[in-house]
Amino acid sequence: MTIVAALYHFARIENPPAVQGPLQALCDEEGIRGSLLLAKEGINGTVAGPRAGLDRMLAYIRALPGCNDLEHKESPASEMPFNRMKVKLKKEIVTMGQPDVDPTASVGNYVDPKDWNDLITQDDVVVIDTRNDYEVGIGTFKGAIDPETKSFREFPEWWEKNADRFHNKRVAMFCTGGIRCEKSTNYLLGQGVEDVYHLKGGILKYLEEVPEEESTWEGECFIFDQRVSIGHGLVEGPHHLCHACRHPILPEDLERPEYEEGVSCHLCVDQTSEDRKTRFRERQKQIALSKKRGENHVGPRD
Repeated sequence: MTIVAALYHFARIENPPAVQGPLQALCDEEGIRGSLLLAKEGINGTVAGPRAGLDRMLAYIRALPGCNDLEHKESPASEMPFNRMKVKLKKEIVTMGQPDVDPTASVGNYVDPKDWNDLITQDDVVVIDTRNDYEVGIGTFKGAIDPETKSFREFPEWWEKNADRFHNKRVAMFCTGGIRCEKSTNYLLGQGVEDVYHLKGGILKYLEEVPEEESTWEGECFIFDQRVSIGHGLVEGPHHLCHACRHPILPEDLERPEYEEGVSCHLCVDQTSEDRKTRFRERQKQIALSKKRGENHVGPRD
C-alpha cells in the first residue's frame, strides 16, 4: 500500500546541505518519492512510499535538532503519486519574502478541527483563505474571504491594502496543511493584530476528522501531487491536472475544445505562445513514447 505523508516543521537547521545528501539517500533506499524542501528555517514537503520506509524517514527527520516534535499527516493513494524523489535546498520552506517573519518566535492561536466551526461562525470573526486563487477555486470554507492571490508572496501586500476592513475583528486563517498559516499569523501579529487564529493541521486534518454532515467545507481541496484533489475522509477527488498551467480541471473540461493534453486547457489556452505550445507538444510526445516503452518519463515540470 502506498501512503502519502505531508509534513512541515519550523526549526533552526544550521547546515541544510549536510542534511540534504543523507536524507536523499535514505529516501532513495526506501523507495520513497516526492519532494522535500530544506532551509535554515526548517523542512517542508510531501512524499509517498511504503510504511516501513516512511517510518524510517520520519525517524531521521525527528532526530534533527529541534525537529523531535514534528507532526505529519497521512492519506492513502491508489498508486504512487510522484515520479521521483528530490530533496531541495531553498531560502524558505514556503516563500513569503518577509525576512522578519519567524514562526519559531510566535504564531497565532491553534484551533483544533473539532472547534473550527464554532469559531468561524462567530459574528466578530473574519475567515481568510491564505491559499492561491486556483486552490480556492475548487473548494473553501463557507463564507471565507478569498484574497485572489496567485502566490503566497502576494499575501502581505494584500493584507496591507485590506487591513482596515478587519478593524476590531478576530482573524481566523487556514491553508492546506498549516504551513502558510504559521507564517501568515506571525506576520499579522507583527502588524499589530492581537486576536489571530489558525486551523491546526489545516484543511487536510479538518477533512480527516470532521464528519461531512457537520462540515462547513464546500468543494474539494487541491493537493500538490498527482491525486490533484481530495474531499471528506481524504478520498481522492474528481480533478485532473492541466500539465501546461498546473491548475486543476474537471473531467468534463477534458472534452472542451481548448483542451490538449499537456499543452493547454480552457484556463491557459490564451496564456501561452504558439512556440511554447510547440515545446509542450514535443514534451507530451516524449512522455507518450516513454509510457509505450514502460518507462517513467520525468520532465522539467514534474
